[in-house]
Amino acid sequence: MKFLCDRMLGTLAKWLRLLGFDTFYADQKMDDRELIEIAKKEERIVITRDKQLFKMVEKENLQLVKMTTIKLDEQLQQIIQKSGLNENAVLSRCSICNSILHEVEKNDVDGEVPENAFNNNECFWFCPQCKKVYWRGSHWDMMQKKVMKLKR
Repeated sequence: MKFLCDRMLGTLAKWLRLLGFDTFYADQKMDDRELIEIAKKEERIVITRDKQLFKMVEKENLQLVKMTTIKLDEQLQQIIQKSGLNENAVLSRCSICNSILHEVEKNDVDGEVPENAFNNNECFWFCPQCKKVYWRGSHWDMMQKKVMKLKR
């Protein structure tokens, strides 16, 4: 499943990416018509809290998730209930640019990550687009706890 989050849902877009969902996040300069064209072209499900965009998407007969809450956990739960969650896909996409991450050798990130992260981890992932490096640190533990909570 591929999603498109409107400008009001930046945190949700970031978390969906971290959970492995292909998620386009609307640039602040994009208008609703541009978002609809992207959703059509890329066959994305539009996620929005914007009433006007909701009506436009409905009129275009595109797939749509209307967010009714501002609470992140409830938003994530709504998406996971609709589409499921592939736990093997968690941490497979860059939270910043949505690119697919590539596992890299530990030695390739020596000096690129904090010393503590380097010393305490064996697995690292790299975003070829924005050059961000990921590893399973305390943020990973927090994500795992959140996923377990959402699945309940």
